[in-house]
Amino acid sequence: MGYRFKIIIVPFLKVSGIALFPFILVNSEKLLNDAVVINHERIHLKQQAELLVIPFYLLYLLNYMVNYAIYRNHNRAYLNIVFEREAYANEADMGYLNRRKWLGWLRYF
Repeated sequence: MGYRFKIIIVPFLKVSGIALFPFILVNSEKLLNDAVVINHERIHLKQQAELLVIPFYLLYLLNYMVNYAIYRNHNRAYLNIVFEREAYANEADMGYLNRRKWLGWLRYF
């Protein structure tokens, strides 16, 4: 991926994992070895890096809000965030980040 990241265990985290550049937070020690969860979050780190972090969070929130207005459902709104679509579609492909083109998330609009 080109840079190092640190994984931090946060037991009170309400989700399995979250990427907060340059960290990956997971809610349990067992997730340290969950390649799919870690790869999903690594994809988000790449998205954050290429958008210079703050614009990523703004676009993520905006996309969620638009999706929520469309679907009126949190889960559907979340799963249709363009960044999540890319991450979920490729989380099990451990070589994805090596082949991923710059701004690869644009394919998921």
